[in-house]
Amino acid sequence: MAQRELTPSEYLAMLRRHWILIVTLTLIGPIAGYGVSLVLPNRYESTTLVLVEQPTVPSDFVKPIDTTGVNERLASMQQQILSRTRLEPLIHQFGLYPSDIGRVSMDTLIDRLGDAIDVTPVVPMAETGSGSLPGFYVKVTMDNPRNAQAVSAAVTSMFIEENIRLRQQHSETTTQFMSQQLTEAKTKLDAQDAKLAAFESRYLGALPDEEATNLNLLTGMTSQLDAATQALYRAQQDKSYAESMLAQQLANWKAAQSGHDPEAIDQQLVTLQNQLASLQSRYTDNYPDVVKARKDLENFQKQMAENNARKPPTDTEKPAKASIEPEQITQLRAEIHSHDQVIAEKTKEQEKIKQQIALYQSRVQSSPDIEQQYKALTRGYQAALESYNDLQKKRDDSQMASELERKQESERFRVLDPANLPDKPSSPKRPLFALGGLGGGLALGVGLALFQELYRTTTRMRNEKDVEFALRLPVLAILPDIQPLTERTSKPSQTQILTGGKLTESVRA
Repeated sequence: MAQRELTPSEYLAMLRRHWILIVTLTLIGPIAGYGVSLVLPNRYESTTLVLVEQPTVPSDFVKPIDTTGVNERLASMQQQILSRTRLEPLIHQFGLYPSDIGRVSMDTLIDRLGDAIDVTPVVPMAETGSGSLPGFYVKVTMDNPRNAQAVSAAVTSMFIEENIRLRQQHSETTTQFMSQQLTEAKTKLDAQDAKLAAFESRYLGALPDEEATNLNLLTGMTSQLDAATQALYRAQQDKSYAESMLAQQLANWKAAQSGHDPEAIDQQLVTLQNQLASLQSRYTDNYPDVVKARKDLENFQKQMAENNARKPPTDTEKPAKASIEPEQITQLRAEIHSHDQVIAEKTKEQEKIKQQIALYQSRVQSSPDIEQQYKALTRGYQAALESYNDLQKKRDDSQMASELERKQESERFRVLDPANLPDKPSSPKRPLFALGGLGGGLALGVGLALFQELYRTTTRMRNEKDVEFALRLPVLAILPDIQPLTERTSKPSQTQILTGGKLTESVRA
């Protein structure tokens, strides 16, 4: 019969036939579940609510060093706090599991205590999208309420202390690292600064920003060289003219000393007049050489007039006058000496200007190579300076963040609800055990009823569908078995079913 698909009415008929069994097991189930809950030991749960407070100083002013989320940090701390080194002292401190110490290994007791501790995050009321955790619960379940409260408080303190320690350690480690990096960056910056200073000292005056100045100076030096060359040429011309005049004056003076030759004096006068005429033909009247030649001619004419008016010297006076040169010759000698000084000075000035021109020309020619080297040094110095400034800013931020951690003004854990002392056990929950027994008894009764109906060894046909399924023959008619009243009460009723080929009896239970 188990191979045939049954209808809901047939299932209901099965339940009616076995309702006593189902009701009995359903009533026994809650009693058995409640009895089991009485046998199980009571467990007490102590809960602590820890709130995650945000920093008092906004992160826009002081950036936090520890950027890991609270969930990740809490998971990491949970692994550390629930380790053997942290839980074993709690077992000895609070005297947990006194009956099992010495009989059960310490690892088993530590695992039992770890299973009794549960850290659950607080579900936020609204999804903010920031991923921040508002807080978490620390739940400890044990067979003694005071032990549960003490362990819950101790574990909560461990979380708070571990959070403070980790954040301070992280900030101090970061600050030390940034200080070390800043020292190395300063060393590199000083080295780059020294290289740049040595380069500027070596190529002083030939740096790229001085190229325009060098060009202007070179142009000015060229003009000064031209002026010095012209002045030197004029001094040389003046010296040559003065030397020729001195030679003529000496010749005339010597001739005059020997016998006052009028022809020589006339010849000298003509020579001075010719020189003045020659200079006037080339220069203006205000030109220095013209003015000087005119003055020499006037002085010579004045001297001739004085000589003509003077009486002839006596024999005693001739030796004295012979040793004294005329004033005009002395002036010419002084003039030649002055021209020599000017020539020497202008020659020296010309050489100095040439050296300076050569220096500025070399600076201008080497400017491209020096500029390339200077740019490379400047880039290195600028990169070192930027790295140093960036590290210094980060070090300062790290120091401020460390100061916030020391003053506990950053993100921290605060106990909102301390560990409570449970006044009633949290488990076993006896109503739930009774309800579970009720459901188990009902399921067991229904299962046994179905098993008896579908899988028992004796096959019974209770209606025409069972006959058709078992004999594979159609049912033609159903004849009820009519028995005397006395037999009906003592024997089960029977119904004869006439099928296509034979008569079948179906016994009703």
